[in-house]
Amino acid sequence: MIMEQELLIWVRGTGLQIAAAVFVFGMVYRMLHLLMLGRKMSLAEPRGSEWSGGLRTMWKRSFVSTKLSARGNFTVIAGFLFHIGFFITLFFLSQHIDLFRAVLGLHWPAMPRGVIDIAAVLAIGAMIALLVHRFIDPVKRMLSDYQDYLTWLLSFLPLLTGFMLMREIGFEYITLLTLHIASVELLLVVAPFTKLAHMFSTFISRWYNGAVNGFKGINI
Repeated sequence: MIMEQELLIWVRGTGLQIAAAVFVFGMVYRMLHLLMLGRKMSLAEPRGSEWSGGLRTMWKRSFVSTKLSARGNFTVIAGFLFHIGFFITLFFLSQHIDLFRAVLGLHWPAMPRGVIDIAAVLAIGAMIALLVHRFIDPVKRMLSDYQDYLTWLLSFLPLLTGFMLMREIGFEYITLLTLHIASVELLLVVAPFTKLAHMFSTFISRWYNGAVNGFKGINI
């Protein structure tokens, strides 16, 4: 019990500080590197607006498209459920808001516990569905590498351990709290150096692709 308490103190203090520092500096480096890559100046005459093309692509890619196949729409819808559920549990659980208040001095109203439970279950279910789909879809299975499964696991563990913690399932409270915080810290440390960096790069890349097409006068 004493060792568990000491480990909990470490992950809530030094461990969290290290993970947060790695996440912030790693993400800043990745985004600066991405922005500084730039692209060669085109000598062709523009046939449209880069800004309108970029913004249009950012908007359209954020919704389900009728042009996608059923499998494509499944991925998009399940992805939406996961991201929305993850967002709600991260920012609207009262315990998380208390953490943001303590660290950043910011706070806002929490959502009811029942809403958080539903969001967590939907997010967990969506992640499991996406993993199964990746296994059974031959194209996705062929294109997947170790990083796809690693990022899935790193995203899944905080949700799973958080839900178990709220319900006190499987282990004692201290053990579950330690596992939950440690899983979040692992996610923070690894995120800047894997595909999880898309949490910041997605809209940059969408704007870039749209801007290129907009410059050429291509309306996608």
